[in-house]
Amino acid sequence: MTGGVLAVLLPWIIAAFALALTMNLWRLWRGPSAADRILALDTLYINALALVVVYGMQVRSSTYLEAALLIAMLGFVGTVALCKFVLRGDIVQ
Repeated sequence: MTGGVLAVLLPWIIAAFALALTMNLWRLWRGPSAADRILALDTLYINALALVVVYGMQVRSSTYLEAALLIAMLGFVGTVALCKFVLRGDIVQ
C-alpha cells in the first residue's frame, strides 16, 4: 500500500479496534458467567494488542511492537491463571 492510502485507513482501523475494545469491556462487565468474562478478557487483550500494533504503524515506531509482545505474554499468563482458578478454585497446587 502506498503511504497515502495507509494514512487514510489507519485512523479507521484504530477506531474499529477501539469500538471492539468497548464492546469487550461491556461483555466483561455484564457477562453472565465467569467463563464469559474470561473470554471477554482474553479478547480484550488481543484487541488491545492489535490496537498497539496499528498505532505503532501509524507513528512508525518499533517500540510499540515490543509493548505488544509484553501484552501478549502477560495476557496469555493471565488467561491461563484465570482458567485454572475457575476450574480448580486455586491457582497453585
